[in-house]
Amino acid sequence: MSQIPQIPVSKGYRRYVLILLTFVYALNFIDRQILVILQESIKTDMDLSDSQLGLLTGFAFAIFYVSVGIPIARWADIGNRRNIVALAVAVWSGMTALSGLTQNYAQLLLARIGVGVGEAGGSPPAHSIISDYYPPEERGRALSFYSTGVYLGILLGFLVGGWVNQEYGWRMAFFVVGLPGIAIALLVRFTIQEPLRGQADGLEQQQPSTFKETLATLWRLRSFRFFSIAAGLTAFTSYGVGNFLPSFLIRSHEFTPMQVGVSLSLIVGIGGAIGTYLGGYLADKLGTHDKRWYLWISAIMCLLGVPLSLIACFADNIVVVLAMFFFSTLFGACYLGPTIAITHGLVSPGMRAMASALLFFILNLVGLGLGPLFVGVVSDALSPTLGSESLRYAIAITACVGVLASICFTISAQRLLADSSKGRLPEDNQPSLKPA
Repeated sequence: MSQIPQIPVSKGYRRYVLILLTFVYALNFIDRQILVILQESIKTDMDLSDSQLGLLTGFAFAIFYVSVGIPIARWADIGNRRNIVALAVAVWSGMTALSGLTQNYAQLLLARIGVGVGEAGGSPPAHSIISDYYPPEERGRALSFYSTGVYLGILLGFLVGGWVNQEYGWRMAFFVVGLPGIAIALLVRFTIQEPLRGQADGLEQQQPSTFKETLATLWRLRSFRFFSIAAGLTAFTSYGVGNFLPSFLIRSHEFTPMQVGVSLSLIVGIGGAIGTYLGGYLADKLGTHDKRWYLWISAIMCLLGVPLSLIACFADNIVVVLAMFFFSTLFGACYLGPTIAITHGLVSPGMRAMASALLFFILNLVGLGLGPLFVGVVSDALSPTLGSESLRYAIAITACVGVLASICFTISAQRLLADSSKGRLPEDNQPSLKPA
C-alpha cells in the first residue's frame, strides 16, 4: 500500500472536533438518562413497578443499542463517520422528544427503544474519528475528554430535567432536551472534516477489516476478554446504582425532584467528569513506559469505589451520603477512557469503530442492560420485608460487584504484554504496546 497524503489539521481544529463530539456525547446521555430523573413522576403517573422501571431505563434500551451498534460500526469502518454521527444525533433527539407524547408504558418503551437505535450510531464512529485526529501518546486523554460527555450529559439532564419536571411536568422535559439535537446534527454534518484512517499513527491507508476479522482478532486477545468483562461489570454498578439514585434519595431521604436534580447534577456530573478525565490523564502519564497502567488504574479505582458506595448507602447524615456518592462516582468513572484507548491500541485503524462497538456491546449489555434491571428486581423481591428501604439494600448489593470488576482488570493487565503483538495487523511502523 502506498503512503497516503496527510490532511493538514491545526491543533485548534482538532480541539474543536473533540469538543463538538464531546458535546454530542453529552447530548447522547442527556437524552438517555433524562428518564432516570423523571422516573418517580412517570412511575406515579403510569403506576409502574421498580422492575418495569429497571426494564425501561436499562435492558429494553440496551438490547437495541448494542444490537444495532454492530452493523452501524461496520458501516463506520467503511463509510463516512461524520455523516453517521450526524444522522444518529437527529434520530435519537427526535425519539426523545416523541417520548413526551406517549400515553402508556408500551408507547414509552417503544420510544426509548427508538432512542437506543439512534444512540447506537454515536460512539463507535466518534471514537474512530478521534483516534485518527490524535496520536497514540495523546489518545488516552482525548478519549477520556470525550468520555466526560457522559457526565456532562448527566449533569445537564439531571439539572434541567429536575427543574422542568417540577415546574412543567415530565412530558415537557422530554421536549426540552430532545429538540435542540436537530441543530447539533447539522453542526456536525457541516463543520467536521472526515479524517483519513490511520493518519494520526503515520500509517499507510488501511483497508477496512470485516466483522469476522475484527471479532477473530479481539477473541485472540485474552486481555480484551477480561477488560471488556471488567468494563461491563463496572458499568453494571454505575448504571445499576446511578439509575436508582434519584428514587433512593426521594424514598430514603425525602428529597424533592428539584433537590435530586441539583444534587445529582453536581455529584454525578462533576464527580464523573473529573474521574473520567483523571483516568485518561493518569493512564497516559504512567503508561508511557508500561501500558499495563491503563488497566491497573482502572482496577485500583474500581476497588476504591466499593467501600465509599456502601458508606453512602447506610449513612444517616445526608452530607456524608452525598460526599461518598461523589467520590465513588469519581473513582468509578476512571476506567472508560483508558479502556477505549487500550482497545484501539490493540487493533488496526480499520478495525477501530467495530472494536469500540464490540467493547460497548459487552459494556452496555452487562452494564446498562442488566444493572438497573438487577437493582429493580432485587428491590421488588426485598420490598415485602424491608418496605421502602428495599432499594437501599439492592443498591448496596450491586455496588459490591466493583470488587469483581477490579479483579478482572488486574487479570487483564497480566495478559496485556503477551497480547500486544497479536492484535494489530503486521506493520513495521506501528507503535508497540510493550514497555520501553
